[in-house]
Amino acid sequence: MTPEEILVVFTRILRDLLLDNSIVLTMDTRCEDIVNWDSFNYINFIVAVEGQLGIRFKIADVESFANIGAIVAATMTMLR
Repeated sequence: MTPEEILVVFTRILRDLLLDNSIVLTMDTRCEDIVNWDSFNYINFIVAVEGQLGIRFKIADVESFANIGAIVAATMTMLR
């Protein structure tokens, strides 16, 4: 998968979680940039990404992701 394809998957997952089809994720998007994306929904997002893509993030990574781009980069590494 390309970073762009992963971003599309992430956007769909977050739209479904937050019931908001207006969400558009970029590599620079942070949780605080999206209305209602709190810590609970962040964990739900991570779990949904893991389930959808068949990967598992390390807890330390989940706690340190600064933005969507960091999650995309980690995802790409695991999908190789």
